[in-house]
Amino acid sequence: MSALGRVARSGMARHRVQTLMIGLATMMAVAASVLGGSLLVVSGAPFDDAFARQRGAHLSVAFDGDKVGADVLTRSGNTEGVSSAAGPYPTATATPGAGGVGPAGPLTVVGRGDPGRDVDRVSLLAGRWAVRPGEIVLSADSPIAPTLGRALGFPHLSDAPTLTVVGVARSVTRTADAWVVPSQVPALTAPGSGGHQMLYRFTDASTAAQITAGYRALTAALPEGAAVGKQSWLTVRKGVERDIALYVPFLMAFGVLGLVMSVFIVGNVVASAVATGTRRIGILKAVGFTPARVMRAYMGRALIPAAAGTAFGVAAGHLLAVPVLAETAEVYGTADRAVAPWVDLTVIAGMLGLVATTAWACARRAARLPTVEALADRRTASAARGRWAARAAGRLPLPLPVVMGLVRPFARPARALAMGAAVLFGTVAVTFTVGMGGSLDAVMKAKAHNAADVVVPAPMPYAGPRGSGPGPGPAGQRADPAEVAAAVRAAEGTGKYYRAATVRATVSGSAGAVDVVAFTGDASWGGYAMVSGRWFDKPGEAVVPTPFLAATGARVGGTITLRGLAEPVTVRIVGEVLDPRSGGMQVFTDASTLTAARPDPTDTSHHIAVTAGTDVADYVTALNKELAPLGVTARTGALHGGSDVVVTLKALSAVLTLMLVAVAALGVLNGVLLDTRERIRELGVHKAVGMTPRQTVAMVLTSVVGTGLVAGALGVPLGVALHGQVLPAMGDSVGLRLPDSVIDVYHGAELLPLTLGGLVIAVLGALLPAGWAAGARTATALRTE
Repeated sequence: MSALGRVARSGMARHRVQTLMIGLATMMAVAASVLGGSLLVVSGAPFDDAFARQRGAHLSVAFDGDKVGADVLTRSGNTEGVSSAAGPYPTATATPGAGGVGPAGPLTVVGRGDPGRDVDRVSLLAGRWAVRPGEIVLSADSPIAPTLGRALGFPHLSDAPTLTVVGVARSVTRTADAWVVPSQVPALTAPGSGGHQMLYRFTDASTAAQITAGYRALTAALPEGAAVGKQSWLTVRKGVERDIALYVPFLMAFGVLGLVMSVFIVGNVVASAVATGTRRIGILKAVGFTPARVMRAYMGRALIPAAAGTAFGVAAGHLLAVPVLAETAEVYGTADRAVAPWVDLTVIAGMLGLVATTAWACARRAARLPTVEALADRRTASAARGRWAARAAGRLPLPLPVVMGLVRPFARPARALAMGAAVLFGTVAVTFTVGMGGSLDAVMKAKAHNAADVVVPAPMPYAGPRGSGPGPGPAGQRADPAEVAAAVRAAEGTGKYYRAATVRATVSGSAGAVDVVAFTGDASWGGYAMVSGRWFDKPGEAVVPTPFLAATGARVGGTITLRGLAEPVTVRIVGEVLDPRSGGMQVFTDASTLTAARPDPTDTSHHIAVTAGTDVADYVTALNKELAPLGVTARTGALHGGSDVVVTLKALSAVLTLMLVAVAALGVLNGVLLDTRERIRELGVHKAVGMTPRQTVAMVLTSVVGTGLVAGALGVPLGVALHGQVLPAMGDSVGLRLPDSVIDVYHGAELLPLTLGGLVIAVLGALLPAGWAAGARTATALRTE
């Protein structure tokens, strides 16, 4: 090993705390940056590969067959900007029979004679393509389990056709739930559910504005109202990336915190090493080290632990990112995706470049320090520095050790500022994590809609010996919602009450079924968080989640038509609600809105708020006695489980916050340790004149009290501001707009403990040096030069 390497290694060995600080800070920053950057860059790659391989449709448009003919639609493929088109394909909305386990919901069925070539080349996953009437190919994303050989009956249609599943396929842009030969479509077409589908690829389709411009050009020459729905490939892509994209703003926030803190820690450590090692610098120069070699030696003390922390951080980022990316790749049949090498290289180069630049800037002083001045080793603070603070504190009615500790930051303001900055970062991280946990809980509460005191859940379908059969209840029938409602209203203590039934429907232009939740009674108190608009208050009105608006192109104040019911139902959207269930593809409306459609509800739940003073447990016991003959059971509250994404985010935030807090505490420990070693002779004098170990501990701890309180007071509002920026970005990344109730989760009672958190971090960091100072022998301290 060279002399330069031995100098750097001995410096790290003698300052293990500083070395650990640099390694831990860089590891946290690199892990968050690699994970966030790789998810941001690579999350859409499996979809993009499949889209290119299958020549996915940039835009799929549903047309009303009564307003526009097939020949006109064929000519629309010649519109300027369209590179290729497919169709028109006949479409129908058909609902398979229940099969004994509840309806599967309506399917968007498209008539295609083959999987396609130039546009939307459907990938066959199992079986074969339908080649004759009586056969059907199911999408792997359809609501029906795609089992080969399964018979699907459509008893609600006039001819009650039965089709056999001969294949399972996937359209990368999800243009249909199922495919049949074109001649089969008329038999599946109920009144008001038929139409045409056209698929287009554009020369430029990388932005939503380009897609919109292409759609307007296509429909400009068509009759008004001919296009009844559309779906952009960007909408599908965003849905694929939704779960992964949620992590990116969160990880970027921690990555930036880690990067800034790493730069700060490196600068602080190197500057402290130069300031406290001036005599050593003089000796190195005296034995022949050039200024450049001295500077490289001190840079190496930062770069070596930073390189080790970077390596561990990259490994941690890979371990967390690869399983998520591999799961997405498996869905689209592409090879498992590792983190892109250039992401690793960018993060590594960026981190080591920042460390090297910071260390170089701080180590330049060592190179320029004259040898004679360095050998003089002037390490003590100016006697005049902080005198005014000492005189002011001396008038306070406090013990002398406490006064001496309180004025110490004024003797070393730069060091106190460095410790305060470390505590500031830790307080920001803790405040942000607490707020994010509260926001995620608020989202889960909005998802569960658990404002009711008592819930009678929908009865679960009953699986008999052959996997079929009706639910429990009298004569094997499922409970009648009207009978349950009568029992609830008759129960003593019932206050507000509503019931909710779910039916399945489709929306023109969007493949897949949506859940239509029909309420009987006023459900506005049930825990539904409104983002914009209002809750519906009359038939014909509805509220929908944000992803529904994005997927269908609808807006608050506009109308949509629900199909796949006994007859089409048009509703006006009057509000936007926060509800991430079912991918946000839900419609909430009054039950009377669907009366004409004669829906067959798949489930009905009952939600009750008891009157004031009613014991909920006693109410549930009494109600269950009445409900027992009906085969349903009431329970308290609306139980809900935690989301895997929420659990993961909370776990990640806890780990990253603990790492930041640990680095912050180590920063305080480093500063106090340097200060204590610098003052060791002074401590010996204090001990010689009677200072007890307990008073020594009090003096050292109080030296960081002011720094911790100020840093905590500044860190809390910064953490709140960071939370206010990151949470909306997380919502936008998954297509959700978050209401104020989800973002404004900080309360006055929480802010004071968070502010005191800065004091706790500072005191924790000072405990070890305080114990060391208290345990130092007086004679040993007095001999120290």
